[in-house]
Amino acid sequence: MTVRCTVGWLVPCLLALGCAGFSAERGHDDVAKIVRERTGYRTRWEKGPPSDQQIARWVDALLKGGLTRDRAVEIALVNNPKLQATYEELGVSQADMVQAGLLSNPTLGGSLGLPLRGNIEYEASLTQNFLDIFVLPLRKRVAREQFIADTLRVAHETLAVAAEVQKAVAACQARARIVELERETVQATQAATDLATAQHEAGNIDDLSLTEQRSVSERAALELEHDELFLLESREELDRLLGLWGPRISWSLAEPLPELPGEDPPLAHLESRAVSQRLDVDAARKQWLLLGNALDLARTTRYFGFIEVGIHAHQDPDGARLLGPTLSLELPIFDQRQALIARLEAQHRQAERRLAGLSIDARSEVRTAHARLASARRAVERYGTVLLPLRKQAVEQALLQYDAMQIGLYELLATKQAQITDQRAHVDAVREYWSARADLELSVGGRLTTPGPSAESAHR
Repeated sequence: MTVRCTVGWLVPCLLALGCAGFSAERGHDDVAKIVRERTGYRTRWEKGPPSDQQIARWVDALLKGGLTRDRAVEIALVNNPKLQATYEELGVSQADMVQAGLLSNPTLGGSLGLPLRGNIEYEASLTQNFLDIFVLPLRKRVAREQFIADTLRVAHETLAVAAEVQKAVAACQARARIVELERETVQATQAATDLATAQHEAGNIDDLSLTEQRSVSERAALELEHDELFLLESREELDRLLGLWGPRISWSLAEPLPELPGEDPPLAHLESRAVSQRLDVDAARKQWLLLGNALDLARTTRYFGFIEVGIHAHQDPDGARLLGPTLSLELPIFDQRQALIARLEAQHRQAERRLAGLSIDARSEVRTAHARLASARRAVERYGTVLLPLRKQAVEQALLQYDAMQIGLYELLATKQAQITDQRAHVDAVREYWSARADLELSVGGRLTTPGPSAESAHR
């Protein structure tokens, strides 16, 4: 009987090393903590994947009373289908980490000889790869670093979804306001068309004037149809981000497009803050480090193959029973891990280049988003302090001239329509501001009001 097995004192150690557990909340609690600290929003996945019934209750509760920006983000963080799939990557990564901490299974073998005469000959074997014991700690370290990197990537995707939802809500609010303004224009142009029709019937205006006024009215109606379509498209985009369908898409907005905050953060230090705290940059940094550890592991074991130890017992047909240890060694004559090492070296350099490129991209994204933010603020302030007051003054003066019969209704309506056009542009500038602010927060890696914690702190 050949029993390839480790010596007696090693069996309990192997059993202890081979044990590993799987936790449903592992990784999800880290993501939830990072997102809560950096945005103030909850993922509701901190204890692992919730049931569909729990998600439905949360979504319905958040939809009551109308949709706000904060409620929309919280719905998306728990109900966005693509984000849910991203959350599940933590389970896959954790399974890989658990697998990396397991020893390979021992191998049991044996044979039985049935002679035509004499006694039976038999042997059996139980083997275990002894090298696993020595490489297991480094292998577990590599797998743990991979899990942390995956956790940071999932958290970054969560922040990205939150930013997209904020932009989509701002777009819906802006489109809703623009539709209101365009309806005012349609009502005004329709009233002017009715008046022009009556004047034409009375012979006070010619065919050309009536045709021009009807064209203006029709153009306003077409603009309204286009704006209503844009509003529908904005709602549908938000529905997709929130994972809503069926009766839940009948939500209404509970707040208008918000005004701008008092001030914006200066560009100084935002670039360095982005490089130091952005989760995708930190994930790329950890990916580079873990590939370095994987490379060290490959180099350490390049001259060692499998090492199997055990106990051998043999019964000859006409002899004594034999019992003793066994040892099997792989001779690394042809395969010395040279291909694997070369691959890991290239991947390590590749990860370093990606980290450098991502850091450059992060700085550029911060500068671009900050420039957009500043430009949008200047536009909003110019509309609010100069252009819209001028338009309001022009309408008031036009009303006075109309009452004094110095201008006609068409001139008055043209002045009012110019005011509405600038009001539309002002609304769009406010929407652009909030869109740029969401992009800037994402490019920095957290809210602009208070610095976010370091990405590593969530794993301590």
